[in-house]
Amino acid sequence: MVSESNSGQRKAAIVTGSATGVGAATALALAKRGYDVLINYSKSEREAKDSEAACREAGADTLLMRADVAEDADCRDLAAAASKKWGRIDTLVNNAGVSTFTGAANWDALDADVFQRILGVNVLGTFQMVRACTLHLKAARGSIVNVSSIAGALGIGSSVPYIASKGAVNSMTLYLARALAPEIRVNAVCPGLITTRWFADGIGEEAYAKLKAGYEKMAPLARACSAEDVAETILWLIEGANTVTGELILLDSGMHLGGAPRT
Repeated sequence: MVSESNSGQRKAAIVTGSATGVGAATALALAKRGYDVLINYSKSEREAKDSEAACREAGADTLLMRADVAEDADCRDLAAAASKKWGRIDTLVNNAGVSTFTGAANWDALDADVFQRILGVNVLGTFQMVRACTLHLKAARGSIVNVSSIAGALGIGSSVPYIASKGAVNSMTLYLARALAPEIRVNAVCPGLITTRWFADGIGEEAYAKLKAGYEKMAPLARACSAEDVAETILWLIEGANTVTGELILLDSGMHLGGAPRT
């Protein structure tokens, strides 16, 4: 099914951080649904080109742009480029995010620069992208999906600044849902452990394997989620959830319930 306006024009989406993982899976899901897609990356150019090629193969017209969402000018450039190419922006997926894998055992490593970089991308970047796209999204009566984390809901995660940043994203999602209604719906997805390279790159393959096994043992549904699982929910929020706004959807296989019941 192709998603089109009443005039038959294809819809357009911006997905930040769409070179790999959840962003790439979301961009591809939107392309398969009939959207033209702006693929954004900051470092992973080769993977971004692969993501773009997959979207093109699915039938989408694409834009590929390097941009750091922590920089307001870059956010405005992304919005302007999409609007110029397609004349509209129907969907914004704020997926770009960074972290550090530094826990309580090494708080001294969390200096101001580390904190500010994580907040700059995860929180300020989300706001700046929303601000840059708001007029276009209002005109299209579009939607925004912020990719958050259970870190922001449960206070667990890779590091204190990451947890704090995702808590801020969750609060901002609620505010924006009120502020931008009725023209724009705003929601967030909050995945738990995702089976992408994110954790393996951060803590190493062996530690990741142990983390994943422990997570799947504790979670009531006994599984971590894939990038495609997250993308499927994002697509539903964009395409099917016409009366849903201000929701923080936990995609954690029930981990927020406190773990699987003992037998």
